[in-house]
Amino acid sequence: MTYRCEATSVAGFVQIVASNYLPHGYWFYVTGQVPASKDPQAIDRKILDRYGIELSRQQRARRKQQGLANLHYVRFERFFVIFATHGQHPFFAAEAASLRDIRKYPIPFQGYSISVKRGGFVRKVDEDSEATPDGRYRVRIAIGRESCRNLSAHLLDLATHRSAEKLRWEFWNQPFEPYAPIRKQLLQVLRLVNVKRASMGYEKLSTDCIRYRRNIVKPFERPSERLAA
Repeated sequence: MTYRCEATSVAGFVQIVASNYLPHGYWFYVTGQVPASKDPQAIDRKILDRYGIELSRQQRARRKQQGLANLHYVRFERFFVIFATHGQHPFFAAEAASLRDIRKYPIPFQGYSISVKRGGFVRKVDEDSEATPDGRYRVRIAIGRESCRNLSAHLLDLATHRSAEKLRWEFWNQPFEPYAPIRKQLLQVLRLVNVKRASMGYEKLSTDCIRYRRNIVKPFERPSERLAA
């Protein structure tokens, strides 16, 4: 089976990292950029071969039992990330200078901030039970700090200069997939927009202007494959 590593969309890159790699302990990483003078697919092949990344599930499971690390590689356009699990692997020595732990250093990507954090609460058994902190590590996909500041400033600038309908369109068509932390960020911006609109006597926006469902994509599907389907 061919190892596919070239994400064909921003949403696809984020989705494969958030759903397939990070939940399974691929927390150590290095990032890189393919130089303009280089062929990205040639770089893909070089990295895959150098670190022996093309393994089956069974091979990865056996390596894990032996205390060896497993790796994954993904690229979008010229930006790439190599992920690794705990364990022994030449990768750690070769990339020691630029190696990062995603629990401490989020990956900035196309305005997103991709990280793994402790936190949240265990789901309540009933309404009367107390909230119990959940100490497990969880994947967190948010809008990066600078991008969120820019987004907030942009929407606040439009708050009293656009109709409610045009503002609803702005919120609904933000380029970020609505992972839970992103929904919270957008709801906070919406609250600030409504405070500003209310101060001028304008109609407030309801929360239904924010998307709550993500678009599930095929991360490695090319346009030609979509047309064929």
